[in-house]
Amino acid sequence: MQKIIIIGPAHPLRGGLATFDQRLAKEFNDNGDDCSIYSFSLQYPSFLFPGKTQYSNEPPPKDLKIFSVINSINPLNWIKIGNRIRKERPDIVVVRYWLPLMGPALGTILKKVRKNKHTKVVCIADNIIPHEHRPGDSAFTKYFLKRCDAFITMSEKVMNDLRKFVPKEKPAKLVQHPLYDNFGNIIPKPEAREKLKINNEELIILFFGFIREYKGLDILLDAMKILKEDFKFQISSKEASRTNLKLLVAGEFYEDEKPYLEQINRLGINDNVILRNDFIPDSEVKYYLCAADAVVQPYRNATQSGVTPLAYYFEKPMIVTNVGGLPSLVPNEKAGLVTEPTAQSIANAILRFYQLGENYFLPHLRSEKQKYSWGNLVTAIKNLVNNET
Repeated sequence: MQKIIIIGPAHPLRGGLATFDQRLAKEFNDNGDDCSIYSFSLQYPSFLFPGKTQYSNEPPPKDLKIFSVINSINPLNWIKIGNRIRKERPDIVVVRYWLPLMGPALGTILKKVRKNKHTKVVCIADNIIPHEHRPGDSAFTKYFLKRCDAFITMSEKVMNDLRKFVPKEKPAKLVQHPLYDNFGNIIPKPEAREKLKINNEELIILFFGFIREYKGLDILLDAMKILKEDFKFQISSKEASRTNLKLLVAGEFYEDEKPYLEQINRLGINDNVILRNDFIPDSEVKYYLCAADAVVQPYRNATQSGVTPLAYYFEKPMIVTNVGGLPSLVPNEKAGLVTEPTAQSIANAILRFYQLGENYFLPHLRSEKQKYSWGNLVTAIKNLVNNET
């Protein structure tokens, strides 16, 4: 048994990072380790957080030790928490890195922890170079990375970015993002649609997750306009009317929603877009994935995406753009379709998806998802610590 501490967001904070950390902690504990999470008492000052709230209203995960004690903007707190973890002498600290803003806090904590000459630090790097650049990004990232012994990335893009900052002497391993398997079981599409009050006869493509410029929702809306004007094919031996296709947008705006709403009105696609723009709680995620025919990720740029393993788990074909790590995660015409980040290309891919049919992709989705286990990630972390490959 090893003592392991994860440093990163966890309940009552919400979102993909918290879900990931909690699931990883469960995997360590299920394997006989003693794993706890050090999370944030203050993750972002409210004026820096683009969403409606940082906190979940769902019950805490069972049988996990979560300490919400890190204040991301208080240097005295960083020293205090670093000394606290140093005295605990964990065998491994697994630290998440997703935003340069967190570099000073996390780097200082790790600097203190490493003084015990015992703890090994493994960073799970979600992003090294952020999607949206700010002054100080590079300096903050360098300060943090210096305190880590080894690294896990979940895409080749992030691995390449990492090697721009970290010498090759420091070990790093690419591990595919494990599947989120903690949102409940797959449910029948009619049941999911009944829950969401969506007509069972409609064709539904899903855009899932928080909305920012780099995720390309505006491109997808333009694609919907193209499809509304020219959407003819056979499905289940019946011709689908062009008004039968709808885009379900499920996620919170992390920027001004006004341009998107104006775009929908300008394009005349109000009847083809279903907006559910609150944060989707964990207990409702399955309904949105299971209600959809396919998941569309029209990103302008990307490293990896937490939406991809979610789609794999719920066995939903994906239409992704040819950017970052997305194409390597979604084999074209097998687990989904890979296209260019333009409205016409995405429209063509959506049309191609319905021509092939959802069932065409299911066998490969089911075989591909076997690669993405939490056990693989735990093994990789421990092998890095033990200098094994």
